Amino acid sequence: MTGLALYTGTARDSSARVIGAYSTSFGLASRLLSRPVRGAIADVYALVRVADEIVDGPAAEAGVDEAERRRILDSLEQETLTAMRRGFSANLVVHAFAVTAGEAAIEEELVTAFFASMRTDIDPPASFDDDAYRRYIHGSAEVVGTMCLRAFFLGSRTSGPRIPEVEEGARRLGAAFQKVNFLRDLADDCDRLGRSYFPGVDPDDFTDAQKNEIVAEIDDDLAAARRALAHLPRRARWATGAALGLFSELNRRLSAAPAERIRRERLSVPRRAKALIVLRAILGKEPR
Repeated sequence: MTGLALYTGTARDSSARVIGAYSTSFGLASRLLSRPVRGAIADVYALVRVADEIVDGPAAEAGVDEAERRRILDSLEQETLTAMRRGFSANLVVHAFAVTAGEAAIEEELVTAFFASMRTDIDPPASFDDDAYRRYIHGSAEVVGTMCLRAFFLGSRTSGPRIPEVEEGARRLGAAFQKVNFLRDLADDCDRLGRSYFPGVDPDDFTDAQKNEIVAEIDDDLAAARRALAHLPRRARWATGAALGLFSELNRRLSAAPAERIRRERLSVPRRAKALIVLRAILGKEPR
């Protein structure tokens, strides 16, 4: 490769490094995708992760104050939108995302909705009401699910991404992932970041009834995602089925754990269990 092809390949290599360094469950599931689609998913993930790191720790650890973090995030959003229009960025992660966005027809409004939610994390409210929570979930998770759905159909001539049931499944799978992470990261979000995302939930008075309500909502989202699986291309169906299985298992473990344990401990799925879930997905078995 030379010229733009070399630059784009290098940019996409950087995205693959990001997903490899930061993700376990998501990265594991994405390995089941074809190489072009796997690369596109990594490009989406890398941009999302970089934005998240601006608002969630490393920038603050470097001594960047709140106002400057907001300026950095705004600049990243503008650079992303500009790169989507012109097809090039000097930022490798942004360039890779822009190329994938062009290939997969990822709309600008998905990007702006995502960055709107990220801005909320810089100066979060003391607590989220239901409307603010739903807006945040939409921008931080549902639109990312839609971006991934667009990438799944790269090279396909079918209209799968535009089938309402499939679009709903993608949005709700993204929402389920976010809610699971909120629940298992309850202690860290509260103690380190001073955040509480769930409406009406005081982490210091977190009850089993509240936990069970959240788990049930996640189960509903996962069920909607399962209904969309059959419409996905084969390898995307494997990867999505694996991700569904991994997060379903994590949600089951959260369901079985007392609220008090979740408040002080981050639960996870053991590696052996993860491997078995991925194997089930490859064999075409329904995620549990």
